[in-house]
Amino acid sequence: MAVQLYKPFERLNFSKQSCFLSGEKLQSTEEEIQVFPLWLMQEYELHDKPFKLLDESMSTYSHMKLPCSSKVYDDAIEPLEKEIRTAFLSGYDSVINLPEIKLFQWIGKMVYGILFNEIRIGMIQQKAKGEEFIFSQSLVHKFGNLHLMLQSLTQAIVFEGNLPWSIRVFKIDAKQDLFNYRDEINTLTFSIAMKDFGIIACLQDNGTNAIYHKDILTKVNTKPLHPAQFEEVCARFFYSNYLFNRLPEYTVIPMHDTVFIEAMPLMGMSNKPLFDSWLNKTYAQVLENFWKPWGVLLFEILKDPENPMSYLLNENNEFLPANSVDLPS
Repeated sequence: MAVQLYKPFERLNFSKQSCFLSGEKLQSTEEEIQVFPLWLMQEYELHDKPFKLLDESMSTYSHMKLPCSSKVYDDAIEPLEKEIRTAFLSGYDSVINLPEIKLFQWIGKMVYGILFNEIRIGMIQQKAKGEEFIFSQSLVHKFGNLHLMLQSLTQAIVFEGNLPWSIRVFKIDAKQDLFNYRDEINTLTFSIAMKDFGIIACLQDNGTNAIYHKDILTKVNTKPLHPAQFEEVCARFFYSNYLFNRLPEYTVIPMHDTVFIEAMPLMGMSNKPLFDSWLNKTYAQVLENFWKPWGVLLFEILKDPENPMSYLLNENNEFLPANSVDLPS
């Protein structure tokens, strides 16, 4: 039997009457899941904490939901959540051994859930104004591909060649269990820090951000990071993914009961470099935002405009051990 893929972006179908993953008509309004899993919200008391949306309005973590059929939940979502929960609550040694595809599916489901809610809000707001909802074709392309790849939860999908994402797990040397979550929907960038680990993901870059930061990743390797060091790595990835200037294309070949997805070469799309020029001033503004918990200000980061402050590397470009990080008092 040929694989049937659901393509909500073709008709902009974001109805709560259809399962977000399969498109099947739901039998009840009770068929829905939390975008942020219950176990995560319980662990960090997130239920009523504010969550800022793209239009600057505020929601809460628990208010973000996705329509989901009972079958998809039972067969795909619940087993994935159980596996992720066990690993995440155990810490770094368990998380680092999770298959990368599982991390992609879990992160992708959460990011898509936020995206689904953002789109619905945008459509409702435009309708209330009597205006047509306009969606950039580049975003339709990018988000549609994310949804396609997310269907690996329920369909036999094989990723051939370069994987479509960069995902890295880091060990964090934290004195207390701090929870920190970030996402940038337009670039599909994600980070989370909890327990003794942190994860950074660029969900549709074909691995290029990890290559771009190969030098720093090699120096860090499996060494534990101070929380401020992890946030610096996050700032570098979030900024570089903003500079990434390609819209990846994929060859999608359904064959019998399996779909094969292969990333097409990025360099073939243009003669210019894959990333726009790195500007230290802009990067420093990103870094200041990531270092807010420690009160590091922009003028301190840019004391030397050619070499922004770093807690990862010393003046000789060598890795700084976590216990040598000297934060402002």
